[in-house]
Amino acid sequence: MGLKAVVLLSGGIDSSTTLAIAKKKGFLVYSMSFDYGQRHALELEKARSIADLFKVEKHIVIKLNLRAFGGSALTDNIPVPKDRNEEAISQGIPVTYVPARNTIFLSLALGWAETLQAENIFLGVNAIDYSGYPDCRPEYIKAFQKMASLATKAGVEGKAKIKIQTPLINLTKAEIIKKGAELGVDFGLTHSCYDPLASGMSCGKCDSCLLRLKGFNMANLKDPLEYPAK
Repeated sequence: MGLKAVVLLSGGIDSSTTLAIAKKKGFLVYSMSFDYGQRHALELEKARSIADLFKVEKHIVIKLNLRAFGGSALTDNIPVPKDRNEEAISQGIPVTYVPARNTIFLSLALGWAETLQAENIFLGVNAIDYSGYPDCRPEYIKAFQKMASLATKAGVEGKAKIKIQTPLINLTKAEIIKKGAELGVDFGLTHSCYDPLASGMSCGKCDSCLLRLKGFNMANLKDPLEYPAK
C-alpha cells in the first residue's frame, strides 16, 4: 500500500505532468478538479480523461461559484487578452488572474488530504514560464506550507505533516512538456486555452495558448491540438 497524494488537476499540461510525476513516484493518487465558473470549463472533461488515463484512485470535481465576485477575465465579462508578445505576457499581473484561486483550491485540497490521511498535495505551479500570477511563486507555496502545518490536526499534534509538492516550480514550459512526454502524458487530452471557440478548439491567441505553443516549439515536439487557421 503506497502513500496517498492529492493532485490538483486542471486538465492542462502542467497539472497533467504533475499527476504523472506523482504516479511515477509511487503515490496512490486522488485527483481534484474545480468547476468554478471558468469560461474554459472544457478543461473539466480533459481532467477526467487524464485521471482515467493514469488510473487514479478517485477523481472528484468540486463545484464553486467564483463568478459570484468575478474580478477575472476567466470568471467575469472581461475580454481575454489576445496576441500579446512575450514581453507583455511577462509583465504585471494579467486580467486572467483569478483572485485567490490557488489559496481556495489548496485549502480544499488540504481538507481532502487530511480526510484521506494523505501526507502530500501535488500542485503544478511554475515560476519560470508563467503569466505573472502571485500564487505561483515559491514564496507563496512556502507560506501556504507553513499555514497548513498550523491549520491541520496532524500538524498540531506533531504527526506527519502534509507537504505541498511543486515538482515543476523551476522548470520551463519546454522542460515540462518533455517530462510529461517521457511519463506518458497524452497531450492531445489536455487543454490550455482560456477562451476556446464554441467548437472547443483552442483560440491559439490567448496567453496560455501562446505559452503552450512556445513550449512545444522549444521542446521540438508537435502540439497535437488543432488551432484556427491564420
